[in-house]
Amino acid sequence: MRTRRKFIKNSALVSGMAFATPSLGFNIMKGMKKDNGMIVGHGDYKYKVNSKWGELDPKKVPVDNCHEMVVDSKGRIILLTDEPKNNLIIYDQSGNLIDAFCSRFPGGHGLTINEEGGEEFLYVTDSGWFHDHKHPDDWKYFSGNGFVSKISMKGELIFNLGHPHTIGIYKPGDQFKPSETAVAPNGDIYVADGYGSNFIIQYDQYGKYIRHFGGSDNPDPNYRLLNAHGVAVDLRNPNEPQLIVTSRQECSFKFYSLDGVYKKTVTIPGAMVNRAVVHGKNIYAGVCWSQVDGKAKDGTGYVTILDENDKVISNPGGQKPRYVNGELQYQIQEVPFLRHGHDVCVDGDQNVYVCQWNGGRTYPIKLERV
Repeated sequence: MRTRRKFIKNSALVSGMAFATPSLGFNIMKGMKKDNGMIVGHGDYKYKVNSKWGELDPKKVPVDNCHEMVVDSKGRIILLTDEPKNNLIIYDQSGNLIDAFCSRFPGGHGLTINEEGGEEFLYVTDSGWFHDHKHPDDWKYFSGNGFVSKISMKGELIFNLGHPHTIGIYKPGDQFKPSETAVAPNGDIYVADGYGSNFIIQYDQYGKYIRHFGGSDNPDPNYRLLNAHGVAVDLRNPNEPQLIVTSRQECSFKFYSLDGVYKKTVTIPGAMVNRAVVHGKNIYAGVCWSQVDGKAKDGTGYVTILDENDKVISNPGGQKPRYVNGELQYQIQEVPFLRHGHDVCVDGDQNVYVCQWNGGRTYPIKLERV
């Protein structure tokens, strides 16, 4: 048994980083509910905060960490939480509960939806780290082996992707604590081992291994990944599909071809970003922490939005993006309407939904486009 903070501090993924109460001149918890109705964001991407959107009865449908969300073809919002009573919660766009079910993922962390042959499936990543729900306030975590499951929209298991040592690409004893998956148009599955060895592992649609790349010890900085927290398929240019891989400790997105060839790095100084969510021409991402003096500060998350030219155009909850001679300047949280932005999803009206890790068991927040 180890604490989550000790794991983060001692892990090679975020070595040398400390976690402390931020000294940014505000009270983090102040106004978490009072912020309801305030306007956040910049330029053409401003939003009204609706902090009550996803609230449910915690005695009936509890949440712990709300890790990720997706939107299905019916416009429903699907939330993954590591609460063992109901890992999956389905909302309509008004925030009403449709269903809550599944108790298979105590370390539920990553959620991806994919349409295959007219049917939608969910890919759920269990990182192997799960909260001690018997003593929830002390934030103790237990460590197990991670895995990825493909399930139906009703929670029926299709197959699991287990530890890579079983197919010879990891040595026995190597950590496998995956954080995310992405699915390419041909069905290939990409698994980000974001809390383990930091590889991106590519499988075909049936779970057969194809290749892997990255790793925290890679001597090539273009392929080195430090907390490969997210992976996403980017189809904005259909003639050149690509992967967007998060290197969270580096505050960066690294872009690769679908066969793992490096293309470019986009760094957002000060923003410890999670997975890239591609919607329309933009990339949206939750920022789990702001970096201050090179260190991650608890409770300083926000949302960042990039355009098709990789330029940050809005930071709901963060400082206004500033460019000097074409270079993005350091940015941190400015308006603390959330603590740790772990993921976002975007609906057809360009509203943004934000869920939180270590957010005090808060339900998702809706940012209504104005």
